Order: sequence, then structure tokens, then C-alpha cells
Amino acid sequence: MRKQLPPEMLARDSRFVRTSIMDQILDPRNRKISERTIGPAKLAPGRPASADRARNLMHGIFTGEIQALEGAGRTAFDFDETEAPFALKLDMARQCWDEARHVEISIKLGEWMGTEIGEFTEATFLYEAACAPDPVLRLCGVNRALEGLAIDVFNTMKEFGDVSGDPVLEFCEDWMLADEVTHVKMGSDWLRRLTADDPERRERALDFQRTVDKLFSLGGFRGETEENPIHLARKMREMAGFSTTEIDEIAELSELARAEGQAAVEAAGSA
Repeated sequence: MRKQLPPEMLARDSRFVRTSIMDQILDPRNRKISERTIGPAKLAPGRPASADRARNLMHGIFTGEIQALEGAGRTAFDFDETEAPFALKLDMARQCWDEARHVEISIKLGEWMGTEIGEFTEATFLYEAACAPDPVLRLCGVNRALEGLAIDVFNTMKEFGDVSGDPVLEFCEDWMLADEVTHVKMGSDWLRRLTADDPERRERALDFQRTVDKLFSLGGFRGETEENPIHLARKMREMAGFSTTEIDEIAELSELARAEGQAAVEAAGSA
């Protein structure tokens, strides 16, 4: 089996339509679609297109779970035990088990919410973050940054299920949320263990995490105001090994991404 599998070689059937994450953010046509189906305000019943927005988000969760499964599997396979200790490989194998279950749950939830596979597009940035040549970068980019985003998304969807009177959605999101906290905690713990004697390597990994966090704020998609569809789940992140300073920094990166995304859209619209 090939090591270091590039994103373009991921296996998908004809139902999947792939797009780039930058196209989703910067294309003004996609921005209009995003505002109609994802934002700009917090997800809540009674707001315009809330059902479509929830279905879009659920489809994004589904494709993200596939890539999380693929990424954890690659980390378990791509490195020898001098690069990735056997105990880390076991944690990645456990995460694969969780992600496979999440894929199945997400498919059923999508059907429950009226969504078909392929109704919305798939961007492969999560898997791309899992292609970093250093396992520590993968742990920061995937487990801490993107699985951290999953904590925020699942917590928001759980709350939406509660306020919209959908116990199926609330229960499933709560169940998956517990796994995501574990996945992020594994990333936090292994980051400390693998870089205990190499602070420069740790800082490089954290810089990579900041880049991923900023990009996946999706121009204001995540934050702490009523304008943000997804809210930072501070308590859950603290359980997963984030410090208050780190969470504050993510909130600041999200606000910066919102301002830059809006400026880019306005510039593209006037061009």
C-alpha cells in the first residue's frame, strides 16, 4: 500500500462533488449560497432557511468524518515507530473506529434530516491537513484544530436539536461530541509527549494549527457573537486540553478571518 497518499487519490463514487475550500470562501457566488444556507447568524429555529442550513452543515459533518477516518488511518500507517510510537498508532486506530461509527451515524442523520449524499459539495482540506510530513503537525492540524472545530460544530448542532425539538439530532450529536473531546485530548497529550524535548518542533506544530484554525473559521463561520453560526464550545475545549489563552486566540483568529473574508468578497464583487 502506498504511503503518504495525496488528496486527489482519495476514493469517492459518482455521488460526491469535490470543490476547494478557498473557492467556498472567496467565490462571491458561493458566498451568497453560504449566507443563504449556512449563515450569517447563529443556527436557530425560525430563522430564514434554518432547515437548509442545518442539512448543509450535516452533510459537511458527514464528509468531514470520512476524511477524519482516512487521516487517522494514514497516520497509523505512514510512519514507522521511531516517528510515531506504537501507543500513538493504537490511539489512531481507536479514532478510526470512532470515525467509522460517526460516518454511519451521519448518513442516518442526513437521511433523517432529508439530505442525500452529494447534495452539497465536499472540500478535502481536512484530509490535506492529515498529509503533513510530521506526525506532530498532523496531530495539531487534525486532532487539535479540525477535531476542535468538530467540538464546536457538534455542540452547536446538539443545542439546535434541543431548541428545535429534535431528540434524535440532539442525542446523536451529544454522542459524537463525547468522542470528539477524546480525539482532541489525544492530540493535546501526544503533542506534549512528542515535543517534550523539542520546543521548536512544538512551536512549528502550533503555528500549523493556527493556520488551520484561521482558515477553517471560514470567514466568520465560527466565533462568539450572534453573527457566528458556530459558537466556540469553551467548556468542552477545556476538557480536551485547551488553555483559556488558546481558546481566546482561536476567537481572535476567527474574528480576523471574518474581516479578511468580507474584504476579499467585497474586492471580488467590485472587480
